[in-house]
Amino acid sequence: MRTWRVGTFSMGASLVFLGLFLFLSRFMGFDLVHVMTAWWPLLLIVLGIEILLYLFFSRQEKPILKYDFVSILFVGLLGMAGILFATLSATGIMGKVEEVVAREERSYELPDFSYQMDDSIKRVVLRTTGYQTTIEATDEKDVSMFGTYRTQTANKEKLLKSADDYVYANKKGDTLYVNVKTLPNELGPFYSHQEIASTILIPSGVQLEVIGNGNDITLNPRSLENNWSINGASFIDVKAAENSSLKISAVGVDVVKGKDGAWQVTETDDPEMGIERNAVYQSGEGKYQITITNTHNVSLNIN
Repeated sequence: MRTWRVGTFSMGASLVFLGLFLFLSRFMGFDLVHVMTAWWPLLLIVLGIEILLYLFFSRQEKPILKYDFVSILFVGLLGMAGILFATLSATGIMGKVEEVVAREERSYELPDFSYQMDDSIKRVVLRTTGYQTTIEATDEKDVSMFGTYRTQTANKEKLLKSADDYVYANKKGDTLYVNVKTLPNELGPFYSHQEIASTILIPSGVQLEVIGNGNDITLNPRSLENNWSINGASFIDVKAAENSSLKISAVGVDVVKGKDGAWQVTETDDPEMGIERNAVYQSGEGKYQITITNTHNVSLNIN
C-alpha cells in the first residue's frame, strides 16, 4: 500500500504554482520581482491543506503524521526565498536594486545660470567642486554658467531642474560669492558615477579669486582687464593670447609645460619644504596678473 508522506504533494503543488506565476509574468507583463514577493504565502496554504487532508482521509484511529523531509526542505527554501524578497521589498532595498539594474548613463544640459552684475561689485570669489571647469573672461556684464552633466539614471528624468540645484550666488559688500555644488547622489552601494563639464563666464574688468577642489581648470583670460588668482586646483591649462598684456605666476608648482622659453623657472631648496619651483610667463607689459598657487601641474598654450 502506498504511504502518503506529508510534503510530497506540497512540493509538487509549489512547483506548479511557481511555474504558472512565471508563465503568466512572461506573457502578461507581470514584474518578476513582484511575482516572487507575492506567491510564496501559497506554500503555507498548500502545506496546511495537505496536513488536513491527510488527517481527514487517514483510516487510523490515531493517525501519525509522516513527513517527506526532502520535499519539506525544498518547500521551506522556496518559502524563505519568498520571505527574503518580501522583506527587501518592504524595506525599499528591492526597489533600489531594480533602479540600479535599470540605470543607463546619459548626458544633459546644465540649466543656464546668470547673475546680473552692477558697478558695486568689484570682486568675484568662485568656489569650484571636483569637476572639470572652464573659466573665461567676457565683455558681458553678468556672471554666467552653462555646460553639460553626465549621470546614471533609470527613468531618463533630468537630475537638475533649475540652476539653483548646482550653483549658489550671494552678494556681500563689493564681493559676489559663487559656489558650485556637487550633483545630488546616493551613498553606499547605490552611488552612481557623475561628472560636469561647465564653462563660467566672468566680466573681464572684475577681480577674480578661484578656490579649487583638486579639479582640472581651463583658463581663457582673453582680453583680461583685472587680476585673477587660482588656488587648490590639480591641473590648470592657461590659454593666453600672444598680444595680451599678461603676467602669469605659478608659485610652488610641481610641473610646468609650454612653449620652450615661455616660462622663466626658478627653484629654491628649502630644508623643510624641499625644492620649490616657481614659474613666470609675461607677454607685453604684464599689466594684468594671474597668480596660481597650490597646484600640481600648469600648462600654457599661447594663441
